[in-house]
Amino acid sequence: MQINWPDKCKPENTAVHVKNELLMPGVELEGIWAWLCRPDLWPTWYKNCAYAYLKNQPHLDLRLGTEFCWKTFYVTIDSTVREFVPHERLAWDAHCNGVQAYHAWTFERRHSGVYVVTEETQNGWLARMAAFVVPNRMWKWHQRWLEALSEMAKKGLPGTNEPHPEPCNEHSSHPSSK
Repeated sequence: MQINWPDKCKPENTAVHVKNELLMPGVELEGIWAWLCRPDLWPTWYKNCAYAYLKNQPHLDLRLGTEFCWKTFYVTIDSTVREFVPHERLAWDAHCNGVQAYHAWTFERRHSGVYVVTEETQNGWLARMAAFVVPNRMWKWHQRWLEALSEMAKKGLPGTNEPHPEPCNEHSSHPSSK
């Protein structure tokens, strides 16, 4: 379970590094993967995501090169999937004013369940300020993301009802502002 960090995003080269891990018993890796690869559904189960939509493709699943826009931690983020090895590794970059980030996920089937690790590194003035002002915020929300992902995977695969994505801009008035 190794992350293939770009040089500038390696933990030793960044201002912020957060690692979360969770053993998810009683779930199938296919379900975990399916829920994570549908960012348009994240707002329905991950409370720190206000909206997400894919920008450069007609289908709704993440793939290598997928560009998506989403709002998390009160900030609108542009991301591109940089690594995509089904059921093994997934990573995307993230950019906004003041943050350049790399968020990676690894998955390992174990006898007792699926072991999931998510790590994120960040650079930029906003990343440094947030880490100083609220030092454990990202770790706490990523842990909640893992826990919610486990709960969704217990329900099976995502349904076929397609949500209506919102426009992605800094002035979007979404009821959930996180």
